Amino acid sequence: MSLLDALALFVIGGLAGFINVLSAGGSMLTLPLLIFLGLPPQAANGTNRVSIVLQSVSAVTSFLRAGARHLGLCLRLAVPAMVGSLLGTRLALGISDALFESVLAGVMALSALLMLLPQPRLDTRPLTPDRLTPAVYLAMFAIGVYGGFIQVGVGILFIVLLYRGLRIDLAQVNVFKVLIVLVYTLPALAMFAVEGQVRWGHGLALAAGSMTGAWLAVRVNMGPRGALWVKWLTVGVILAILLRLVLS
Repeated sequence: MSLLDALALFVIGGLAGFINVLSAGGSMLTLPLLIFLGLPPQAANGTNRVSIVLQSVSAVTSFLRAGARHLGLCLRLAVPAMVGSLLGTRLALGISDALFESVLAGVMALSALLMLLPQPRLDTRPLTPDRLTPAVYLAMFAIGVYGGFIQVGVGILFIVLLYRGLRIDLAQVNVFKVLIVLVYTLPALAMFAVEGQVRWGHGLALAAGSMTGAWLAVRVNMGPRGALWVKWLTVGVILAILLRLVLS
């Protein structure tokens, strides 16, 4: 890995971490970047998890220090997501690179559309165990399968489920999202590593940027215009990456 590659990983990782704190979708930038830097799609998929794990550890630690609540309910939701992640990771390791790139292009196009949807109206009703219905657990399993397979845009899916399904407030959504992602990404990363599909140098360079971006984001007072700017920037980069995938 050259110094220029490391710098690109750090910068894009920082942008991805910044975006992930504000909303979701950072992997829509980091995963294609890893592929463009020469990693095979499977190795890029595995290497991307290094950044996700370390960024999630940092975020979860911050939430715990801030007195996060309902962690027991969150871990109950994480169990089906983790089971699904194991299945999704196994599926990802079993397909060809060409098929994976085709799936990546389709997922990124769909994720770009989801990024453009208006945010749902929030409801701050207390979260109780009776709201965790079988349908919610099934949805968590399905998202876990998807996250284990490709990870791109999975935060958006969690936001859709937690906002529109459980209708909990944004602060609680962020706690649930990062903790569940951490729980199901750890075994997925281990599976990719066992199969030799993790490039640790690239992953750690990406993680350094991602953690820095997340650290900066939580300290910057972002108003509505700033969040809107980040969303449109993300969509623009996604479209550029899609164009690159199509042309290649």
